[in-house]
Amino acid sequence: MGTLNLGKIRALSQLSTPQGIFTMTAYDHRGSLVKSLGKALGRDVSFEEVVFFKSELTRVLAPLSSAVLIDPEYGAGQVVANRTLPGQCGLLVTYEETGYTEGDKGGRVTTLLPDWNVCKIRLMGAQGVKVLLYYHPDAPNAAQQEELVVKVAEECTRWELPLFLEPICYPLDPNVKKSDPGFAAERPDIVIESARRLVPLGVDVLKAEFPTDAAHEQDESRMAAYCRRLTESIEAPWVLLSAGVDFETFAEQVRIACQNGASGFLAGRAIWKEGVGLEGQARREFLETTAADRLRRLGQIALAYGRPWQAAYATQLAAFDLPADWYKTYGTPLCE
Repeated sequence: MGTLNLGKIRALSQLSTPQGIFTMTAYDHRGSLVKSLGKALGRDVSFEEVVFFKSELTRVLAPLSSAVLIDPEYGAGQVVANRTLPGQCGLLVTYEETGYTEGDKGGRVTTLLPDWNVCKIRLMGAQGVKVLLYYHPDAPNAAQQEELVVKVAEECTRWELPLFLEPICYPLDPNVKKSDPGFAAERPDIVIESARRLVPLGVDVLKAEFPTDAAHEQDESRMAAYCRRLTESIEAPWVLLSAGVDFETFAEQVRIACQNGASGFLAGRAIWKEGVGLEGQARREFLETTAADRLRRLGQIALAYGRPWQAAYATQLAAFDLPADWYKTYGTPLCE
């Protein structure tokens, strides 16, 4: 897990509710969103249309979220500049480039977005950094992916912003789909082992996939047991991502996850995906009713059952002590 400092403590407080629960909405989707918008609307969509869509999401959903996750390419700066992001809502910003490439020896490779870094994320007023990492513990490039996490974690500590890491599992055999029953059986161990390996590299909050595949596992006791294993495998707090599942499935996953150690959620398409195929007043009505109601319901679940992020950091917070003259050397050498 990461090491707390003043900036990270303040940022985590700004990204969560007063109770220490993360009720966050994600729309940092880029390539997939552009394709979905184009397919749904039956035409190519412009840069401005994607920015407008994300601004609409921000206008409606940010006031109901403890924080929002947005990418710098289509929204993070724009929602600050156009003032659709309210001051009481935290801002988490994407660092990685969309998609992945294949490694020379196999395995998916995550690349950081060129001309973008943690310093810039700090300067624009954001409270956190998110990196999506394609990862399999047995992939030939696992060490390379781990090195990227270490690099970003060091940047985040330097600039005092928390790192939210999102490991995404995948089958090593290109002929196997993630949805196949065989991989679904392996998935819980891969998700948990990935977290166990990656969190100690300096991750402040884990953005985790639900350990089981909803299409292949309906036994709640087993799902709960895997979530408990995930909690027990790491020292940092974790939040649940939605991965595009339907809303009712995700709501149940949030309940099970929070009852077994999760500190909330960072949800995207499960909340707003139907809005992609709508325009104008129809889209506004969907966001202001269905999407907003979904987010409120998820927030109620997380607040009822979630574990405050401070619980995971209890030891560090208890030992955090500032001497009387702390400010004299604080920020050295960055602020000299």
